[in-house]
Amino acid sequence: MPAAATATTSATTSATSALPPHERAARLGCWAGPVEPEPLGGGITNTNFVVTDRGQRFVVRIGDDIPIHGVMRFNELAAARAAAEAGLSPEIVHAEPGALVMRHIAGHTLCEEDVRDPAMLARLVPLIRRCHLEVPRYLRGPALIFWVFHVCRDYAATLRAGDSRLVPDLPRLGALNDELEMAVGPIQPVFGHNDLLPGNFIDDGSRVWLIDWDYAGFNSCLFDLGGLASNNGLSPEQEDWMLAAYFGAPPDARLRRAYAAMKCASLLRETLWSATSEQHSTLDFDYVAYTASNMERLSLALEAFRRLPR
Repeated sequence: MPAAATATTSATTSATSALPPHERAARLGCWAGPVEPEPLGGGITNTNFVVTDRGQRFVVRIGDDIPIHGVMRFNELAAARAAAEAGLSPEIVHAEPGALVMRHIAGHTLCEEDVRDPAMLARLVPLIRRCHLEVPRYLRGPALIFWVFHVCRDYAATLRAGDSRLVPDLPRLGALNDELEMAVGPIQPVFGHNDLLPGNFIDDGSRVWLIDWDYAGFNSCLFDLGGLASNNGLSPEQEDWMLAAYFGAPPDARLRRAYAAMKCASLLRETLWSATSEQHSTLDFDYVAYTASNMERLSLALEAFRRLPR
């Protein structure tokens, strides 16, 4: 591309990024005519809208790179496209800097109680395993690694630099992070979703879809399994069932301890993510309460981890 064209493109992108999210969604180049984006609630990283165009409904995700959270939109786009090709996620119909447009899925967005339902859990575990093993077959271009222990160290440095209210807790949390990393031990990398909140599953009545690939990257399967359990309040019995269903056999002592450590790590990461968002996010969300909730869940998970034999 000529230098002049590059400068024009950069200027246009910069000007568009300065617009309010609603206007950015309305001005995307994929629409056949004027559209009126309808706000879609539930997001705690992006601003989302539903748009009707040419008699079809689409979801628009507005959000630029968030380096402080390790969110790179090239990675989200690649993962979302691969997941769509694997049949796990809606089709991506348009993408441009700061915006992603996908087909709207008419269905029920899950809540924690839904995930804890045994029938639903039995549908989710195979879906997660398909994510881990099938999405990499369709992934194109550079790919990120999501190593939660690095993520937690980086968040701690950010919180320290920003004089967060959690600074007095950081030495203890840093030592815990190191301990958990040692307990997890060697891993077999898979392609993880890495953000298995209940709101990232949609049941259309015949199948469950997995959405929102902001944090996707190669990881241990135990992170997604631990995140599913910790984000949705699974019981110990359900966790044992989940591990047996995923691995095809009941967990032995080594796997159980590695899993419990990764579950704690997922809660530590969610706590530090929320504390960082307290200072840096502009979305209308009660991050302080979310930090406290995850810190409480971490304490309970840590008690269970410490009771396991070494």
